[in-house]
Amino acid sequence: MLNVAVLYGGRSGEHEISIRSAESIIAGLNPSEYNVKRLFITKEGRWQPGPILPEPGANPDIDVVFPVLHGTFGEDGTIQGLCELAGLPYVGTGVFGSSACMDKDFQKRLIKERGIPVVDFMTVGRDDFQIDQICERLPFPMFVKPANLGSSVGISKVKCRTELAAALQVASEYDRKIIIERGVIGREFECAVLGNEKPKAAIPCEVIPSREFYDYEDKYILNTSKTLLPAPISHDQTEDLRAMAVEAYKAMGCEGLSRVDFLMDGKSCELFVNEINTMPGFTSISMYPKMWEAAGLSFGALLDRLIELALERHAAQKATRYTR
Repeated sequence: MLNVAVLYGGRSGEHEISIRSAESIIAGLNPSEYNVKRLFITKEGRWQPGPILPEPGANPDIDVVFPVLHGTFGEDGTIQGLCELAGLPYVGTGVFGSSACMDKDFQKRLIKERGIPVVDFMTVGRDDFQIDQICERLPFPMFVKPANLGSSVGISKVKCRTELAAALQVASEYDRKIIIERGVIGREFECAVLGNEKPKAAIPCEVIPSREFYDYEDKYILNTSKTLLPAPISHDQTEDLRAMAVEAYKAMGCEGLSRVDFLMDGKSCELFVNEINTMPGFTSISMYPKMWEAAGLSFGALLDRLIELALERHAAQKATRYTR
């Protein structure tokens, strides 16, 4: 029986979502195959019952780590680095990919460098932004976001100049770096990707928000947004979206799993990669597992595959020499 440490909670604005995701995963792991060890991290960063020790062989009761952490101090390469130091296999993307995907600024730069379309954007510091400069660079509406956060926490849709200062203040409460994007009037899509060296994309879905945009309340509180699975687009558009999802996944060095989010311009139908989430939600309403279920992979089988991918990558790493 495999000892799986499910790591959840954490020091981020997505603490509660992490708990919900972890409970779904724990319930979905076959008890005849896995012995689950719960590792809970409080909002203050305290580990219960105790931390993973950053030394190979120091955690004999753990065979693989499933870090169900969303946002900062978990999805940003920090926990991944701890697992690397401990010599433990872990589910999901490695240190660099996790860190780069968490930072929306670097993520967009790397995806754009690969030739994949992203919306026009600019980045400013918490204490270094000028309203005039932003208004000159980007048209309204625009979105103001913390560069390093997920679940739409701290995001504002800005329709005019008078709303901009307040939106920047909100975003700056969550991060020192703020990203500002041109608003795309159109449609939103999500696509689940799974795999290491040869990733595959699932059946994409369309998200129809009930509010101005797909924000935190719309996702997790109101429960009034709609998702259409499969997405009601043409076969060619579906295949283009899936191919772009895989290409963006590779560009960012993702492994294990990620959810790639898209925007489609309502007039031109041009697709843009909006962002990549390296540890998407696994709650009862989360679309990542639902997209794979639509592709024929059950929730339990998906968890099995994620653990297999973690062990495969770890085995490949062990064949690498780190000293002379």
